[in-house]
Amino acid sequence: MPAYAYQRYHEEKAKGGLALTMFGGSSNIAPDSPSVFDQLRVDSDAVIPHLQAFSERIHQHGTALMCQITHLGRRGDATVDNWLPTIAPSVQRETLHRSIPREMDEHDIQRVVKAFGDAAKRCYEGGLDGIETLAGSHLIGQFFAPDTNRRTDKYGGSIDNRVRFALMVYETMRKSVGDNFLLGIRMSMHEDRGGLHKDEALKIVEILEKEGAIDFLNCVFGRMDTELSLAEYNMPGMSRPLAPFLNRMKDIKQATRVPVFHAARIVDVATARHAIRDGLLDMVSMTRAHIADPQIVNKIQRGEEHRIRPCFGACHCMDKKPSCIHNVSTGRETVLPQLLTRADKPGKKVVVIGGGPAGLEAARVAAERGHSVTLLEAAPRLGGQLLLATKASWRRDIIAVVDWRVAELEILDVDVRLNHLAEQQDVLALDPDIVIVATGGVPNEGNIKGYDQHCVSTWDVLGGHCQPADNIILYDGTGRHEGISCAQFLAANNSAVTFFTIDDMPAAELGYAERPVHRKRMYELGVPMHMDSVLKSVEAEGNRLKACFQNELTGEVTTWLTDQVVVEQGTLPQDDLFHDLKMQSDNDGHTDIDAILSNNPQPHSGANYKLYRIGDAVSSRSLHAALLDAFRIAVSL
Repeated sequence: MPAYAYQRYHEEKAKGGLALTMFGGSSNIAPDSPSVFDQLRVDSDAVIPHLQAFSERIHQHGTALMCQITHLGRRGDATVDNWLPTIAPSVQRETLHRSIPREMDEHDIQRVVKAFGDAAKRCYEGGLDGIETLAGSHLIGQFFAPDTNRRTDKYGGSIDNRVRFALMVYETMRKSVGDNFLLGIRMSMHEDRGGLHKDEALKIVEILEKEGAIDFLNCVFGRMDTELSLAEYNMPGMSRPLAPFLNRMKDIKQATRVPVFHAARIVDVATARHAIRDGLLDMVSMTRAHIADPQIVNKIQRGEEHRIRPCFGACHCMDKKPSCIHNVSTGRETVLPQLLTRADKPGKKVVVIGGGPAGLEAARVAAERGHSVTLLEAAPRLGGQLLLATKASWRRDIIAVVDWRVAELEILDVDVRLNHLAEQQDVLALDPDIVIVATGGVPNEGNIKGYDQHCVSTWDVLGGHCQPADNIILYDGTGRHEGISCAQFLAANNSAVTFFTIDDMPAAELGYAERPVHRKRMYELGVPMHMDSVLKSVEAEGNRLKACFQNELTGEVTTWLTDQVVVEQGTLPQDDLFHDLKMQSDNDGHTDIDAILSNNPQPHSGANYKLYRIGDAVSSRSLHAALLDAFRIAVSL
């Protein structure tokens, strides 16, 4: 149900000036369309009071509100929710969600058509402005596509037959809601791998328009039935160019009469402006951009486009819905503010040590709160580990996390001191009220025998501190980006790399939008991959190295000869300065977890400074976790 927290997430976009917020991606209309990825349910009247409260909340800001409804068809899962068999036009298994559906009979078709009408009526009674159905790869789209619709009856074969089910759905929905309610369709205008072709898609739109079924068309491309299709086509991330399908939209708009929307990595105002100005679209859909910054429209109107927090396609929001990798308030609107206000007692002297992402965020938030901030960074450039991450070419846009914050610190007049390796006396000389240690970590050697003498870290390689050999073994003990990105960097620079991981798949810790891109790159680069392997020891053998691995499942030990062994096992806290400062601090360096989680000030008082540490200076975690640490501490100052 779209309850308070969900409504608040959308309300921040409405407060930010958004014209329309479309919620409930893939909201289920029937009991055999299960919530396999935590979708909302509109198959019960229980949703109506929630929708009414939601509509009232959003409409007070002058923003329209619509819901996307659907039946998953073969995209469902027969082992969740009601444990009902999945249904589809034909018995065609979907790779991603793995179900083998039952072919729908006439009873199923009539039941589902009625369910769409009932769901539409609930949305109407809930005070919404309209709905759209999700056709692409979902049940309606499965009727459209020739490879998922193998029927020989009146619902299969010709385009007229394949569109019949959709027309029945829209006729029933229109009867349920009347004419003063928008009905749209979100469909893929071209599918790969034998799916719906552009020409057929345009013909289907023509039929829907002719029959008066739809009030608008929301265009996407590609399919949703594999992880790679989602990550590189249907909802492309930073492995793909910006707005990769926008150039196809002009022909589609010219061929249609209804207003046209389009969504696919349109993340910046310049591209959105071009799309409207040059007649490519009637409305630009920018979901992920508004996850990164709900204030986009307000910033445009204030002449602050340069201060819009950028979406760069990390796809964190696709895996950790709806959380942005570098806007930690998104999805936490009930506890963390999107708009920072001046503190009740501004003017505290805040010293931040470390200019990686966590340090930059702490300095930014503290300065927005009205405090006087000094940031000390040992390196000649801000950015920390993210400077290494940009070496993986398809992830280079992640530098936006750093660039945006550096620009904000300049606007906020933060005193940034580079090439400044801070020691205890340096910090104390600044007479701080608050000290935030964001010194990061150092590569973790772990328990690999012979590491000191014979191994190098991914940091050594990506940072240019060692010369890559011709033949390399790379061992990944985390399943994060670092190891597999380094393997791709080495292979792209002509080293013969063999990749070993402790996990049962490469990049196991990452989301579904990142794993397939990494695997695809590894295949393209010809990198052999070995799973379930633990690196136990490395020793010299002649002028080469012998790496000893143990299989996690069988215990079998194998040895491999190579020229170089590169290891990734996360980091250990670089926290010497924190411990040096701890004894003189009022709080003994202690962070109160209860206060953090309730967004309250830390419960300490005294004459000396308060000391906190964040990010990898605490433990080896993700970028989002480091930024969340920083925000939680700094926003409570």
